[in-house]
Amino acid sequence: MVQAQHNAPDAEQLVLAGLFPPADRAAWLALVEQGRRGAPLARLVSHTYDNLAIQPLYTRADWQPEMDPVGLPGMMPFTRGALPAGHVAGGWDVRQSHAHPDLEASHAAILTDLACGVTSLQLRCDAAGRLGLDPDDPAAAALAGVDGLMLYTVDDLETLLRQARLNDAPLALEPGAQFVPLAAMLMALWQRRGIAAAAARGAFNADPLGVLALAGELPVSVVAMLHQMADLATFTARHYPQVTNIRVDASPYHGAGATEVQELACSLATAVAYVRALTEAGMAIDTACQQLTFSYAVDPDVFVSIAKLRAARRLWARVAEACGATATARRMQLHVQTARRVMSQRDPWVNMLRTTVACFAAAVAGADSITVLPYDAALGLPVDFARRIARNTQLILQEETGVHRVIDPAGGSWYVERLSAELAQAAWTQFQAIEQAGGMAQALQQGMIAEMIATVWAERLQNLARRKDGVTGVSEFPDLDEQPIATVTADVDTLRRLAAERIGQWRTQHDSTAALQELATQAHATTGALTEAAVAAAQAGATVGAMAQRLRGPAMRIEALSQHRFAEAFEALRDASDAYCATHGARPAVCLINLGTAAQYTARHTFASYFFAAGGIVTSGSNGVMTAQEAVQAVQASGARLAVLCSSDAMYTAQVGAIAPALKQAGVTWLCLAGHPGAQEQAYRQSGIDDFIHLGSDALAVLRTTLIRLGVMQS
Repeated sequence: MVQAQHNAPDAEQLVLAGLFPPADRAAWLALVEQGRRGAPLARLVSHTYDNLAIQPLYTRADWQPEMDPVGLPGMMPFTRGALPAGHVAGGWDVRQSHAHPDLEASHAAILTDLACGVTSLQLRCDAAGRLGLDPDDPAAAALAGVDGLMLYTVDDLETLLRQARLNDAPLALEPGAQFVPLAAMLMALWQRRGIAAAAARGAFNADPLGVLALAGELPVSVVAMLHQMADLATFTARHYPQVTNIRVDASPYHGAGATEVQELACSLATAVAYVRALTEAGMAIDTACQQLTFSYAVDPDVFVSIAKLRAARRLWARVAEACGATATARRMQLHVQTARRVMSQRDPWVNMLRTTVACFAAAVAGADSITVLPYDAALGLPVDFARRIARNTQLILQEETGVHRVIDPAGGSWYVERLSAELAQAAWTQFQAIEQAGGMAQALQQGMIAEMIATVWAERLQNLARRKDGVTGVSEFPDLDEQPIATVTADVDTLRRLAAERIGQWRTQHDSTAALQELATQAHATTGALTEAAVAAAQAGATVGAMAQRLRGPAMRIEALSQHRFAEAFEALRDASDAYCATHGARPAVCLINLGTAAQYTARHTFASYFFAAGGIVTSGSNGVMTAQEAVQAVQASGARLAVLCSSDAMYTAQVGAIAPALKQAGVTWLCLAGHPGAQEQAYRQSGIDDFIHLGSDALAVLRTTLIRLGVMQS
């Protein structure tokens, strides 16, 4: 047996490019036109909601770095990352959020997270705590235990975090408007645990403008809230060097439907307002900038998300530079959370894919910390399995894909670099418009922010309704046979009663009167005296509600930014179908009348089946009919009074004129045709066709109207 000899040529002899003709844009365009049979190239160009064009192909001509250098990682303008070595050494901070109102349940989840790879904790206070109400306050009757942890005293924090090594795991609060009382409680806990101030790590996340946008109210005026924020920052910068105080959170705008440019502009204007407040209180510009953490939500749109985060760093670096900050202080501290607006209640397993892709985008963009929402986040409290998948999503991306081992892997991509620059430029223009309106606080109070986002949401809703923007498992490829998944529920009434009893006993054991009086005298301080008094009050046993009462003044109210999920409108139809099925024993149905052979009707039969399933409507169908009599027999056998014709255009032309009148005469009250009617629309309508479904139809409107006709919903 003779073995063939293969002598590989030297590397120097491999000139593969020379074997092919030169590749240029003109040659590519010619091939595209040939493949598209004369259809214009413009149809391949898509546009973002900011009207930025996404080209089908990018070349060196689209990004010339010598004209606008992006620098190196850790150097101005920080587009490529805040740190010279990125997160190569240890990966990004894996942060898990906790919001279960039962402190024992959350305690167990926290210990599990810390033992299984989570490196920091995000603690969301409940609705009562965020408003400064104790659980036994009558005003908290419907708020205590809702959407967060029931934390009202230092002992509550101790219960939640016992056995957790707080010097190893940074804590990030979500305190709402009560950032001073809740930060004071955390500092009191650190002191109780004997953790040195220099060793404590965390984020108090004061964000009064974000709270105003999301909740629509503040317990005092914006000016007073900014004074409280400045006081907290002054005290913390002086005593807790590894703790940040302020979060610039863009998620209220993202959740309302904002575009990437709007998010960037709002976050930039918010950050400028906060830096102004800090420097006016006497803080050095470098210290002020280093007190800020920026937080963004990211969608599964990978490249746009990467470009948004890179543009954010670039924009903030330019602003900080203009404010006089040194190079080190211009670095953005960046936290990213996977977007809530893309999460679905239906087919929630798909959310695992959404969050994985979004987390990948955040990692590639160089996020310092990432929170992945559990796949059942849209359904309420997460089950243990969902929490496990959420944290393991990050660990797999770190440990098995090694995304963090390359600094700015998207750097140099003509597409990403061009898009990053375009987003930054457009956001800068929008930021200037907000500043010209008087700044972020004025823009919120005047309704400017709400109006510009509402315009975009209306456009998004139209595209969702027409399925131009599809939601997999909901508006696209729904499964009407899916089974409900297990969910976690909390006995909020019992927890509320126990919390009220607990806090009542706490008050009898602690006299914080003097400390609270001192707190009230320092309510307008910006030098750190207010926070110092709050820490003393927390140590003396003051509750969140008691401290909040001393800091409360004339409230500020605006109309809150409504939060949306892309799937919610279609899911409302599915909910109505579920309720109907529970009452009647069967789902609402329409009959598909398949005309001709399988080759003629299959495509539109499949289209129509998924179309109606998105509204919770089942479809029955015939095996193919050729005459009006067979069509009538098929619909009568189904018992339906709503029917849809499915076939080819040629078959419609030949048969609709005879079949449609026969079906109407047989009792069909609504007759639809699957496909675009084109020039035949008038003729079809005269024959008895009431509506048409096709790509581009307003599916939401058709489905809602169909459910009304079927008696499932009220008009």
